[in-house]
Amino acid sequence: MQISVLTRVFTSLSFGFLLMACAGNKKNMETNSNTISSDPHSWAGHSSARVVSEHLEMQVDFEKKCIRGEAELEIQNQDDADSVFIDTRNLKILSVEDADGRAALPYSLTLEQPFIGRGLKVEITGRQSLKIMIRYETGSGADALQWLDPQLTAGGKMPLLFTQGQAILSRTWFPCQDSPGIRFRWTANVQVPEGMRAVMSADKQSETSKGNFHFEMSQPVPAYLVALAVGNLSFKAIDERTGVFAEPEMLDRSVWEFADMGKMLKAAEKLYGAYRWGRYDVLVLPPSFPFGGMENPCVTFATPTILAGDRSLVSLVAHELAHSWSGNLVTNANWDDFWLNEGFTVYFERRIMESLEGKDYADMLAVIGWQDLQATLADLGPDSPDSKLKLNLKGRDADDGMSDIAYEKGYRFLCSIEAKVGRAKWDSFLKKYFDDHAFSTITTENFLEYLDINLLKPNGIKQDDLNIKTWVFGTGLPKDLKAPVSLRFENAGKLAESCGKGEIPEYEQVKSWSSHEWLFFLRNLPEGLKIETMEKLDKKFSLTKSRNSEILFEWLMLSVRHKYLAAYEALEYFLEHTGRRKFVLPLYRELVKSVEGRDLANRIFAKAANSYHSVTRGSVESVLNIPNKN
Repeated sequence: MQISVLTRVFTSLSFGFLLMACAGNKKNMETNSNTISSDPHSWAGHSSARVVSEHLEMQVDFEKKCIRGEAELEIQNQDDADSVFIDTRNLKILSVEDADGRAALPYSLTLEQPFIGRGLKVEITGRQSLKIMIRYETGSGADALQWLDPQLTAGGKMPLLFTQGQAILSRTWFPCQDSPGIRFRWTANVQVPEGMRAVMSADKQSETSKGNFHFEMSQPVPAYLVALAVGNLSFKAIDERTGVFAEPEMLDRSVWEFADMGKMLKAAEKLYGAYRWGRYDVLVLPPSFPFGGMENPCVTFATPTILAGDRSLVSLVAHELAHSWSGNLVTNANWDDFWLNEGFTVYFERRIMESLEGKDYADMLAVIGWQDLQATLADLGPDSPDSKLKLNLKGRDADDGMSDIAYEKGYRFLCSIEAKVGRAKWDSFLKKYFDDHAFSTITTENFLEYLDINLLKPNGIKQDDLNIKTWVFGTGLPKDLKAPVSLRFENAGKLAESCGKGEIPEYEQVKSWSSHEWLFFLRNLPEGLKIETMEKLDKKFSLTKSRNSEILFEWLMLSVRHKYLAAYEALEYFLEHTGRRKFVLPLYRELVKSVEGRDLANRIFAKAANSYHSVTRGSVESVLNIPNKN
């Protein structure tokens, strides 16, 4: 079932707010509202008027670390609403005008709401369509933006800027209806300092003159998928459809690492239909990027921590590529349904890797993912509401739902459906699902209805046969669920067990191991490992000096847990020079379990905080009980 953003059902919520006067031509007024859209993280639900396209004129100022812009929003108002609500957070609104007549429009701003920001209410007097022009500037609280000084870049000579909009941070760098359930087309003109290059998540990009770049996204996308990076960036093609953006110092290394991107794209298309976004490129950012990758359409933003030098961590690229279908093409309607983006993408990622590397390789990924899921469940507690696939994030930061539950529990649920109906029928269903819902949004309930009508009933299967209520709306995991296995991990598991007796593997026993076998080995080393054993492992395999970020992270976690002080210098360097939250947050959590560890964590954070993106910084502040300034 295709979901129209103009006919979404509004749910009742006690959310009274005061509309306050703001600069410009406006009215002082007080308004109470008892309704908000089915997306509790967006003000847009207070009106049926919707943004259908947006044009941005932006000037990037590195000296003042701000973006000055004009946003022209095309509004459709099918229900004769008197106003439209736009999401903002820490944006300075300078003026609001009718873009055609340039007449000032009355507007007001709501009081600030935690996480959500301030709603910009623009009066449109029941007009069915119009364009409004909003002049604005970003402020110090623009949490989507990370401004990197030259010393934090690979080249060390030019600064760099990148954005990270997911989940609800796009509203901090441009005014928009910042809900995944609202899609719009967009264009942008971006002015940057001469000698720098701007890159955006658009299917058309061009430099119109020195320092001026034009972008067009011809397909409708939600606001969180609008992305920008500016810096000393170069590009090199891998094939006719894929390529890499990076700082010149990182470019050749990145191109070599991602040489199989074209093969991944063809494998994905063979599984679930044509790629609909034109090019697929990857932008390799500095280490402060908070995630492994971000699936911005046409240009995935990626962490350099996947550059292992042996192409062993490129399944992350397969994951972000898979988002071109699950997430970008078919999008969760709100963040309570986040598993629809990520569970499908993990499933698709592993099918791509199975196609390229074989089933035994995909089995290893599944086992590693299972271990991540078990760790998350142990942290949350098996009865935690946050262990459900269908979440309830009302009144909370949407980012709270971004855990391994959505990724790995979602993946296991889809695997259970495949096992019930068979792979051929499941693949046929998935391709139809992507086709039928292309460029639209969907809720969990809509998906289950579509699943029932198009797959289960035609095959004589009831939802109860799949335990769907437990999977989707229940906490934890179904009791009869079996853990995945990988034959390639058997040897690694046995050698890990032997380390508990002080027996160190021989080099010949591990020389052919993939990164995943090393991860399994390190994760399965017994508790209470002797320091002498760690010293021998480190001396033999140079684990503290590993260039593979995944292996190094696991080793540093072990080192903190067992107080292996010889690795602490590497630990400090890693935390000061890596901003990927997947690595940073668990290490701080492990450190604070002891008094001396907490002291070290605070000292490291004091030095590293300014190099972390706000997403990572805020998470660490929570662990260290540091009040968030924003």
